[in-house]
Amino acid sequence: MRVDLRLYALVDPERAGGRDLAVLARLVALGGATLVQLRDKHSDTRRMVARARAIKAELAPLNVPLLINDRIDVALAAGADGAHVGQDDMAVEDARRLLGADAIIGLSVKTVEQAEAAPLDLLDYAGIGGVFATASKDNPSPPIGPAGLARIVGVLRRRAPRFPLCAIAGIDASNAGEAIAAGADGVAVISALARKDDPRAAARDLRGAVERALAQRGR
Repeated sequence: MRVDLRLYALVDPERAGGRDLAVLARLVALGGATLVQLRDKHSDTRRMVARARAIKAELAPLNVPLLINDRIDVALAAGADGAHVGQDDMAVEDARRLLGADAIIGLSVKTVEQAEAAPLDLLDYAGIGGVFATASKDNPSPPIGPAGLARIVGVLRRRAPRFPLCAIAGIDASNAGEAIAAGADGVAVISALARKDDPRAAARDLRGAVERALAQRGR
């Protein structure tokens, strides 16, 4: 797989508990995060670029890629490794054209219909959810649960058997195994790391839960 989704850490200034995002990103990477995303829905562009550059500088020595949520312009300006887009953000085709063939691009998928329509040939992974209830983002749709996750995974696996998939929303060390058992290759989390007193230890525990579930699934 081109992208390692085992522990995908999202850092968000609104959910960081006052921590510096670059420091937070470094801590979770040291604890076992395999991919980091800057998710910032409200800051101005200049501040986002500065944050992204600072995070990138912390992650580069650890060989952990940085993606930017939604903002392709910020990803380009900051020299990030790619971007994640939602169903209402820039089209995947346009994001790929702007970021180039080497960038990592992910897409949010919430329904079977979206899974059928996703341009997998232009994507590196899909984030599926929300799986469980979460307070980390506004989401009027009810959680899809492990069963809903498994249905969407089934569609994407039929289309591309080895396509990387992660589960998102409401995931922590207590339920990560359910997401992996449903077919995800990893989990994407915000509060399960950022809201902990020791984000590095929290990342280590969550990565361990994912690894155990993957081993049990026989990957």
